[in-house]
Amino acid sequence: MAMAPTAKLVLGCFAFAVFWVLAVFPAVPFMPIGRTAGSLLGAMLMVLFQVLTPDQAYESIDLPILGLLFGTMVVSVYLERADIFKYLGKMLSWKSQGAKDLLCRICIISAVSSAFFTNDTSCVVLTEFVLKIARQQNLPPHPFLLALASSANIGSAATPIGNPQNLVIAVQSNIPFGQFLFGIVSATVLGIFVNALILLSMFWKVLSVQKDEEEPPVELAPEEDVNSHRFSPATMSHLTSENPHNVNPEAMSSHSIPNASGHLEANILRSRISGLGDNEILKADLNGTKDVMDGSLPKKDDSLANGFAKESSNLGLEDIDEKSAKWKMILWKAGVYIITAGMLVSFLVELNMSWTAITAAMALVVLDFKDARPCLEKVSYSLLVFFCGMFVTVEGFNRTGIPSAIWDFMEPYAQIDRVSGVAILAVVIVVLSNLASNVPTVLLLGSRVAAAAATISPEKEKKAWLILAWVSTVAGNLSLLGSAANLIVCEQARRAQHGYNLTFWAHLKFGVPSTIIVTAIGLSLIRA
Repeated sequence: MAMAPTAKLVLGCFAFAVFWVLAVFPAVPFMPIGRTAGSLLGAMLMVLFQVLTPDQAYESIDLPILGLLFGTMVVSVYLERADIFKYLGKMLSWKSQGAKDLLCRICIISAVSSAFFTNDTSCVVLTEFVLKIARQQNLPPHPFLLALASSANIGSAATPIGNPQNLVIAVQSNIPFGQFLFGIVSATVLGIFVNALILLSMFWKVLSVQKDEEEPPVELAPEEDVNSHRFSPATMSHLTSENPHNVNPEAMSSHSIPNASGHLEANILRSRISGLGDNEILKADLNGTKDVMDGSLPKKDDSLANGFAKESSNLGLEDIDEKSAKWKMILWKAGVYIITAGMLVSFLVELNMSWTAITAAMALVVLDFKDARPCLEKVSYSLLVFFCGMFVTVEGFNRTGIPSAIWDFMEPYAQIDRVSGVAILAVVIVVLSNLASNVPTVLLLGSRVAAAAATISPEKEKKAWLILAWVSTVAGNLSLLGSAANLIVCEQARRAQHGYNLTFWAHLKFGVPSTIIVTAIGLSLIRA
């Protein structure tokens, strides 16, 4: 592409610079408007400066990518409601063999969940689990947070739905889901393994010391106690089985018990405090009720028998309702998992990915059979708007001719039929992904890299797209600012009840060797 006129070139570069600064540094003092607004500002400037016409700006927005992104986000919302991430979190601590075992589990679970539920979603949900388990076992959170974020990035490279840049690549390249997966999965598996080894080697002493100290475990946050709650048979109100002595026995005086329901509940609470079992409790209450029916209690309390009979009847109905609700929830969760599995199978048989994701999302909405607004409100519409603005801004920058000029200079040295060419291309992608972020890098380089590879063979074109997906994704591990997943883990950890600050330099110390080694190993395993 020829260079644009000077005025358009300068104004286009200025608009793109505004977008870049606000995308990389969303809270700059002179314009603290955030990434989404910064993306729209860049798009608006491209149209205002007449780098693009309004029609060209609208045409540059890739609707299939937006549809795929929206559909997968809705599916992730319903999967979270179906407790898929809670089950994954429980797998982290189930029969754990210590700190090193926990770190390896985090690497595997984070990678697998990111491949199918996106890396950002996995990091949002799993960060809290990781922090709680680290506190419970008296372990430093630093290595586990690094394991979560870096493995999420590596694992997300395996599928077209693992991260936003892969969505772009899948739509633009028309590579089927199955071919994408099988072309890159071996690199992903070995990359996760190598990344875990790097983490273990860097933090071996820290993890070993913490394990050998055998300090008493730290109490979990209060919300963990929800799993240990049970219901009082009389009122279905919460009683914490872990701490029954919270009940004040003096509050249960006889004058405050007006009916059989209160009588049963009070005796249950009193007897639990004194150490009686539930069978003994019920036996004592039945004896008390028999006394009432035999007239051994004062006549003014004759209503106790009727009250107890009514309470017993209500108790049976409540048990039936509880069982019914439990089975409905089990069936609903099974439906969510089946629809999600159907979506993945549809991807594998090469149905249109965008409409498949939207269809799965709407199937889940119908299955839920109630107002979908609360679930739809959890979709990150700001991300969709960010993508719209980014499409327009990048298209405007492309029309200045600068990206084409830079690629024309680099192309002779970055041919993927040579090892040196692949290495140079990988370096360019890593640098650009950390300077301009990975999605804009894919939008800027994707078509050019693929076109250059297509002149060699169709297989090389497909391999070029996969190399772009692999390197731009793993490049996110280089620094804390390299990917949204890193920033999510950092922010979630900082805001947690017992917050932890993951610093830029602490991440960089691990990120540089991990990115270089994992990228290099993966490049040798990618197959078209």
